[in-house]
Amino acid sequence: MNPELTHSISVEASADEVSKAYAKVVKRYQKLARIPGFRPGKVPELTIRNRFAKDIRQEVMEALVQERFRDEIVKQNLNPISQPQLSELYCEDGAPLRFRAQFEIAPTFEVTGYDSVTAEKPSVDLTDAEYAFELERALEPHATIETVDEDRELQDGDWAEISFKGIPREGDNAPEAEEVEGDDIMVEIGGKNTLPAFNDALKGQKKGAEFDLEVSYPSDFGDVRLAGVTIDYSVTVGAIKRKVYPEKNDDFAKQLGDYDSWSDFETKLRENATKGKQQNASSEAKGKMVDALVEKFSFPVPESFVQQQIEVRLDRGLRALAQQGMTREQMQQLDFLRLREAQRDEAVKEVKASLILDKVAEAMDVQLKEEDVERELMIHSIQTREPLEAVRERMNADGSISRMREQMRREATATALYEKLTA
Repeated sequence: MNPELTHSISVEASADEVSKAYAKVVKRYQKLARIPGFRPGKVPELTIRNRFAKDIRQEVMEALVQERFRDEIVKQNLNPISQPQLSELYCEDGAPLRFRAQFEIAPTFEVTGYDSVTAEKPSVDLTDAEYAFELERALEPHATIETVDEDRELQDGDWAEISFKGIPREGDNAPEAEEVEGDDIMVEIGGKNTLPAFNDALKGQKKGAEFDLEVSYPSDFGDVRLAGVTIDYSVTVGAIKRKVYPEKNDDFAKQLGDYDSWSDFETKLRENATKGKQQNASSEAKGKMVDALVEKFSFPVPESFVQQQIEVRLDRGLRALAQQGMTREQMQQLDFLRLREAQRDEAVKEVKASLILDKVAEAMDVQLKEEDVERELMIHSIQTREPLEAVRERMNADGSISRMREQMRREATATALYEKLTA
């Protein structure tokens, strides 16, 4: 728990309350107990108390601790945001119940001046390079990969077929990380998803080239196995390849979809790409605005929330690894302490952003539209292939619908504030 947000209370229940709780539990055990030599419901109280002493005490504690803790936080007007940690617990029949409870409370802070942060409205004009990228992506499924036979160096647009072996740097954050290796891996030179270190090292190399390469992965790298790790690679270039596309004409356009001509295809592609750029640019600008809010306001962050967010990020990363083919056994070999630590900084920022947006939502009186909530539930229904009402019932039962609403309200708040600042 964060010491700045940790609250401790002492709780008591009178000896009379404890005795009544014991008597109630003992009476129930007498009715239910089946002990050889005694008729059902006729087992002596002393026998019940001796035989089930541990179980009876546990039930009394669970009932009284929960009840008295709840009464005390209401009395002191406290709102715990984490599970209480109990200490100095004493519970015996005929004596007062006593315990101390420690828990985190929400930070108290104001968001005065939230609407003074900077938010830029980006240009949405599609550049030639961006259009070329969208065109290539649309044609990608129809492209063929052909080997380059001429003796030349790798250049932008080429694909290098490489084999590599990587060894984690000694003394790194992950000294127990396993070696990584791959054969006949395709790497696009100048590609958007190609790591700069690989791109720079491969560009200008020829077929058959062998070289060493050092790559330091950022702490928030998508593959949690490599996040925050430095790897020394030995790389061999096996071949140079290049993509070849069909001829761009009216017949090919009709193969791509409901288009009258190649010109019609290009026009609609440009329109859709422009809309996509608008959405992405606005999303990125809103992200920067939220980052500015996180920088502007300083307050202690609940550790319990941070740990929950780390779990969310780890779960997301592990699911991605599973989709990439990692087995359960391989996952069990991961250094989870290092993985958790690698996610911490981003988790803290995300928790701060959520708390700030909740405050801004109150200040701006942001309300969710029920039709938006219903649309999200319908999307969940389609994705999980469950009936809508079954999804609603399940998400209500496990509390996930409340969390979904909270996240939707935060997203709506960020959008409303962005639109206000860029109007």
